[in-house]
Amino acid sequence: MLLPNRIPAVCFSLLLLLSIAKSQAEPVTDPFPEKIAKGEVRVALKPIASGLVSPVLLVAAPDEARRLLVVDQAGLVRVIENGSLRAEPFLDVRARMVKLNDAFDERGLLGLAFDPDFQTTGKPGHRRIFTYLSEPAEGRADFPLVDPKATPDHQAVVAAWQVSADGSRVEPGSRKELLRVDEPQFNHNGGMLAFGPDGFLYLGLGDGGGGNDLGPGHNPEIGNGQDKNVVLGKILRIDVNGRDATNGNYGIPKDNPFASGGGQREIFAIGMRNPWRFCFDGETLLAADVGQNKVEMVHRIERGGNYGWRLKEGSFRFHKTGQVEKLDAPLPGISDPVLQYDHDEGTSITGGYVYRGKALPALTGQYVFGDYRSPSKPTTGRLFFGDLSNGTIREARIGAADQEVGFLIKGFGVDHEGEHYLLGSAIQGPTGEGGVVMKMVPQ
Repeated sequence: MLLPNRIPAVCFSLLLLLSIAKSQAEPVTDPFPEKIAKGEVRVALKPIASGLVSPVLLVAAPDEARRLLVVDQAGLVRVIENGSLRAEPFLDVRARMVKLNDAFDERGLLGLAFDPDFQTTGKPGHRRIFTYLSEPAEGRADFPLVDPKATPDHQAVVAAWQVSADGSRVEPGSRKELLRVDEPQFNHNGGMLAFGPDGFLYLGLGDGGGGNDLGPGHNPEIGNGQDKNVVLGKILRIDVNGRDATNGNYGIPKDNPFASGGGQREIFAIGMRNPWRFCFDGETLLAADVGQNKVEMVHRIERGGNYGWRLKEGSFRFHKTGQVEKLDAPLPGISDPVLQYDHDEGTSITGGYVYRGKALPALTGQYVFGDYRSPSKPTTGRLFFGDLSNGTIREARIGAADQEVGFLIKGFGVDHEGEHYLLGSAIQGPTGEGGVVMKMVPQ
């Protein structure tokens, strides 16, 4: 919902809080008592690559070689070419990256996107890619913390790079920084980058970390997710070929909700907790948002939309204590998820893609995604598919014996033919060599 500029964002959010208080109910301990059932779709997982550290994203390169690029959280982009993982990395940013915790970390190399004009000679985007990286808090932030007394844990940095003429690697000296954001904690970083059909670059940022959108670096009154003057907890949209941003490194699309004022001009949508992964299906933007203690969700993102955090978790009222309650009526101007499930089924949603391939026709039009870890079997994630028209979620059958995924699901990818890949590791943290890439194929 877009607000008149004369209504301060804090005042509007306080009015929402007052309206919520009138509809208090008993805390909900089990948001969705009905369990997710097994679906009729049966797939097999075909090993494609192994020996990675912590793969979080697979991107199809727009070149004649039809290569697949694997983003490894530990700071490398690796190439799968002719079915094999190439030893030489496509990009190595480990020297620029903040030091990661081996046991568990949400920072690292998290996003990669190819310019839409990557193959067009003479265009500014020719042979250009973009990355999202967690760097030490040593540079001047374009977006400092809302609390000037707080100390950033690190900075989220989006940068552009040029690929070599033969396409084999990124030129190390070609880096051009677009923007730098102070992050108060190590978690809830978002990190997805993708170009939309409009040619603009979309970026997902989490609320800054910690828990309940509270603590140092968070707006103490309404949280970062609802503060339109903070880029944390948002989906951003920028013009990589423009120069009218405050730092002069990119442009602001003229139809961004706050392009003319009322909030940060880069914001496309607000109210996100941790949009770990999003995707485009034609014109439709779908974002998987990691919940707090109760609900995991998928949102259909629209320009100027508000998706509730921290007023809501999923379709439920959220308390700063972590409890949720049912709402008697929808909150004005705030959208509910198109898919959601509770923590009886998983612990952290890993967003995927809508299936448009040919090998698994029963999945056509379904949103394929997963959960990082099963609450009952902590060594494996779960593979789901969701019907966006009615909100139904089913679990995929894997193999002839309905086997488990067998690793923690950290990411997804789609190749040139529209076929889907699962990425993850048996190891929780960004360490070791247990990272794998698996292709979904017919059983």
